[in-house]
Amino acid sequence: MEQKQMDRDLKTRHISMIAIGGSLGTGLFMASGAIVSQAGPGGALVAYMLIGVMIYFLMTSLGELATFYPVSGSFSAYAQRFIDPAAGFTVGWMYWIIWSLVASIDIITAAKVLSYWDTFSGVSSLVWCFVFLVLLFLLNAFSVKSFGEAEYWFSFVKVITIILFLIMGVLMIFGIIGGEPVGLKNFTVGEAPFVNGTLGLLGVLVVAGFSFGGTEVVAVTAGESDNPQESMPKAIKQVFWRILIFYIGSIFVIGALLPYTDPRLLNEASDVAMSPFTLIFEKIGILFAASIMNAVILTAVLSAGNSGLYATSRLLHSLSQDKQAPAFLGRLNKRNMPFNALLLTTALIIITIIYAHIDMGGYSKLLNMLGTLVLIVWAISVFSHFRLRAAIKAQNRDIHELLSYQAPLHPIGDILVIGTVLFLLIGQSSADIMALNWPKLVESVTPIIIAVGSYIIYKVVRKTKVIPLNEIDLSKHHINK
Repeated sequence: MEQKQMDRDLKTRHISMIAIGGSLGTGLFMASGAIVSQAGPGGALVAYMLIGVMIYFLMTSLGELATFYPVSGSFSAYAQRFIDPAAGFTVGWMYWIIWSLVASIDIITAAKVLSYWDTFSGVSSLVWCFVFLVLLFLLNAFSVKSFGEAEYWFSFVKVITIILFLIMGVLMIFGIIGGEPVGLKNFTVGEAPFVNGTLGLLGVLVVAGFSFGGTEVVAVTAGESDNPQESMPKAIKQVFWRILIFYIGSIFVIGALLPYTDPRLLNEASDVAMSPFTLIFEKIGILFAASIMNAVILTAVLSAGNSGLYATSRLLHSLSQDKQAPAFLGRLNKRNMPFNALLLTTALIIITIIYAHIDMGGYSKLLNMLGTLVLIVWAISVFSHFRLRAAIKAQNRDIHELLSYQAPLHPIGDILVIGTVLFLLIGQSSADIMALNWPKLVESVTPIIIAVGSYIIYKVVRKTKVIPLNEIDLSKHHINK
């Protein structure tokens, strides 16, 4: 019997918007002000530029892998095929845990955001969590087209908001609207542009890095793209310009219009009224600025939750196809959707949401570990790309014949990504290392121990080996196994 395959119903416009929408979340809308406050406008710009370069090279490496091997649930499949089945097992289950927990926190955040309006505050947060979960489940349960269309419009709202913010911000800098021209005087206030020197910059690099988390989801869409050879390279080129315009542009406008000394920028209570976007919209004189921004942040977190459900169900399907997860998770329903995988992810999200409402302290500790897990997945994915290129060289194959899209500046890009990941892994713990804060250090190291432990246990049990370069399969017939 011929094995069913998932539908390739994601258009280039869906994938391009998913590529940028995946990373435009609360990190940019809420945390960007704190970055300007702690490192100054110059420090914040440099942090976002450095991470932006790293993310661009991460995306070009993933783009090359995705066009050569367009399979749904790609991260585990890449590591399985180009490194070692044990690496595929580790990265697949790690990424499933990451996105299940991220989707859970996005749904919880959406419920909190909704309570901003008095109309909705009378209903329990837990009830709203389940309402949002049902909505996202339905968007993912019917067809990949419904997921793609929902994600397109969720992301469209975020993109339009940022474009309006940038246009109005530039007009304010020159004094065309909002009174006197501000110019660049806030770049020279007090210690600006670089506050707290190198330590200030190092302190915000990790936060800036996690603000970009989610950009890599575009690689997971390759298996359901109607034309991955066209859509992937286009999406990656667009990611570069959008990172430059949306992230760097937003930080520049915030740094220019709000002095880093403004106490509201720290926003330790994560109040939407203190979002730098809200503060600047209010400066322009837009009525209900906080309500408008709240609605945008609501779409942002629902969009991230939507991507989370999509990515996790595809990863479980891919793991099952590679016999690294139970067979029932690899089955497709009548609409060619991995419905069983979606059900399992939804079950984990339900458990996580209930746990979060019982014990917020334990949950926040778990969330602190998520950043480390994301960095591990990024590093293994880029190493998969490094091995693909090394295999092509070892087997004397024609690179132009095999790769319709080639990552620029290879291997510099891969080395830069892995170097940055190692730096961020150490950097996020530097303050705890200096202060000998053992409980926090254990928290930081636990995900690494789990990842290494999973790899070794699978390797010993299944007796797998690192695939020799001359044995790596470079044929293109493995599409949608």
